[in-house]
Amino acid sequence: MAINNKIAAVLLVVYTVVAAANVAAELQRFDHHPTKPDGSLDIMVVGDWGRRGLYNQSDVAFQMGKMGEKLDVDFIVSTGDNFYDDGLIDDEDPLFVESFSQVYTAASLQKQWYSVLGNHDYRGNVLAQLSPVLTQRDSKWLCLRSFIVNSGIVEFFFVDTTPFQDKYFTDDDHKYDWRGVLPREEYLSNVLKEVEMALEESSATWKIVIGHHTIFSAGHHGNTQELVDQLLPILEAKEVDLYINGHDHCLQHISIPNSQIQFLTSGAGSKAWRGDINEWDTNQMKFYYDGQGFMTLRITEVEINVAFYDVFGKILHEWSTKKYTHMDS
Repeated sequence: MAINNKIAAVLLVVYTVVAAANVAAELQRFDHHPTKPDGSLDIMVVGDWGRRGLYNQSDVAFQMGKMGEKLDVDFIVSTGDNFYDDGLIDDEDPLFVESFSQVYTAASLQKQWYSVLGNHDYRGNVLAQLSPVLTQRDSKWLCLRSFIVNSGIVEFFFVDTTPFQDKYFTDDDHKYDWRGVLPREEYLSNVLKEVEMALEESSATWKIVIGHHTIFSAGHHGNTQELVDQLLPILEAKEVDLYINGHDHCLQHISIPNSQIQFLTSGAGSKAWRGDINEWDTNQMKFYYDGQGFMTLRITEVEINVAFYDVFGKILHEWSTKKYTHMDS
């Protein structure tokens, strides 16, 4: 896994900069190109998982391993809330190994993991979770605030969504690690500018944005109004194809009228909230499942195929879309 050595070196630089100051810069970019002869890319997405294998986390991981082998996945995406309940204490916290390395043990899952932070991760030592020491402990681990993974035909834009939510800054019940985020207004402004610029400059056929928090959801947390107001207009204007999130502990697919964006939730990596669903327009709600599971994406130059799986490996919902480039006309 030569890519991991490069990532470890890059992470060390990034971590040093972030720890020193909150500096506006271009989003960090990682190249992860398809290796299959036909140029296709297979991705697995899981979120809200880190519970030492409990709450069916190990069962989901087992099915991920089986499907990962079948699909020969290129990499895995984590939509955040990687370690419950309060993130990591430091970069030597045994929770990292107990909830990650000792759970996702299948050979097919020993690929690169690209992870964003969730609100529970912000309750711990954020810099520890971003530390290159974790990559040294387990070479498949990579977690940054906001960054890009370039796979040629598709670019993945990972966005740090937790600082957008007002309620976390007035929450008296929990303490959040805002190092590197304050002053908040400047941080959010920089994130939005960086994402907008990166989307504008992208020449990829497909643009996929990944964040922890929902934009639209019928689940427990519901819509995230701050993202609807601040991030969504950018995603619409820059013709993003998919927005993928965790946060709500479910599997979900929402399609909004007059929007090209499909809103996909994969936050069912461990503890689920049975029966916790709010009313939603049935024409927009293409799929909702309140149990554990994960999601896969198969991406080619002209097509994306999405599939949601439950804890038994059964396909619950599939969706696909095609995009014909000028070369196909």
